[in-house]
Amino acid sequence: MDKYEVLQRVKEDQIRFIRLQFTDILGMNKNVAISVEQLEKALDGQLMFDGSSIEGFARIEESDMLLRPDPATYMVFPWTKDKAPSARLICDVYNPDETPFQGCPRGTLKRAIALAAEAGYVMQAGPEAEFFLFRRDADGFPTTITNDQGGYFDLSPIDQGEDARRDMVLTLQDMGFHIEASHHECAPGQHEIAFRYADALTTADNIATFKLVVRTIALQHGLHATFMPKPIYGVAGSGMHVHQSLFADGKNAFYDESTEDQLSELAKQYIAGLLTYAREYTAITNPLINSYKRLVPGFEAPIYVAWSQRNRSPLIRIPARRGNSTRLELRSADPSCNPYLALAVMLRAGLEGVKQGMTPPPSVDSNIYHMSETRRDELDIASLPGNMYEALNCFSGSALMRDALGEHISERFVAAKLAELKLYDTTVHDWELKRYLSVF
Repeated sequence: MDKYEVLQRVKEDQIRFIRLQFTDILGMNKNVAISVEQLEKALDGQLMFDGSSIEGFARIEESDMLLRPDPATYMVFPWTKDKAPSARLICDVYNPDETPFQGCPRGTLKRAIALAAEAGYVMQAGPEAEFFLFRRDADGFPTTITNDQGGYFDLSPIDQGEDARRDMVLTLQDMGFHIEASHHECAPGQHEIAFRYADALTTADNIATFKLVVRTIALQHGLHATFMPKPIYGVAGSGMHVHQSLFADGKNAFYDESTEDQLSELAKQYIAGLLTYAREYTAITNPLINSYKRLVPGFEAPIYVAWSQRNRSPLIRIPARRGNSTRLELRSADPSCNPYLALAVMLRAGLEGVKQGMTPPPSVDSNIYHMSETRRDELDIASLPGNMYEALNCFSGSALMRDALGEHISERFVAAKLAELKLYDTTVHDWELKRYLSVF
């Protein structure tokens, strides 16, 4: 849609408020609510806000910024229809001189998409974002008490979160999402809703919207939805597997029926790029201290830098479908990541593999978790970073990642994460008290 179509839709939908949505560097959804009377001004890119209050955006002496809504992202929030009908527009962030702001995550992904377009490719991506549903206490605060004891694909009455998940699906469908599947995941209280793949920018927008909808509907059911990667010790954590492919001239460029595995040379080069730079982009795809408590052996979370067409232990899996459905599945990312930055670094890593004509190592089709360390060394299988410190060191030393995200985002992301690590390291945790207080 363009500006005038949005204004017409707002009248037809009897919208009273518009939420101008964007994300900060850490991937948190932010918004400014305006009345419909201010919408035309906003669509003209004339609405300013204070960027100094947003994580990683600007210093207080350079705080003024512009929000430029993307008309194509107009969506009505179904849960507001009975009170004050509201819609949202996702925005790009600009400087006061109307140049793109280098700290805008959505703009960063657009730059990566533009590089792919210059090479003749369009990235298609489809996420599988997992989440937990927890009960709230008497005061409304979230607990880590699950509302079911269900397992993978279980149904009611074991899966007591089914009603909430059903309403999430219905709401997403009302907002134009094409839901492919929804089900209970492996751990008690853990769920997944998968929606159709799309171009990279649309997919990132959809992930941001998905998180908002899931948490909103969970609250209506008296529950708390969390995308924290590992909220409970001893059970599977939540991942966000990202299926991805490159299209050229409307056809899947990863498919080649003439090869033995029907994967094109381009697909192999892209896989090689993702493997080569995996340790360098992990800080972005797995951005929390807690992320590295999911990336451990024993819970199907990939920690080994390898690829396979047969099993789920490596970092990259190749699903069996071919033709236009040919794709790879990157399994390491988790749903706490900033979707714009995560897709940007994945795309840039894959494109670098194509640009450099890289060749991936042989496919590893046996279970890497059951291999000895000696055998993994023989196959030259590296591991992902084991903690946030290691991940940040790998990221900071990567010229490609800094080029992909720009100096502004790179520096501020690292600074924010180092501050988080310092706070974590100096905090006395419950585990320490239970372990040491009565003993020493």
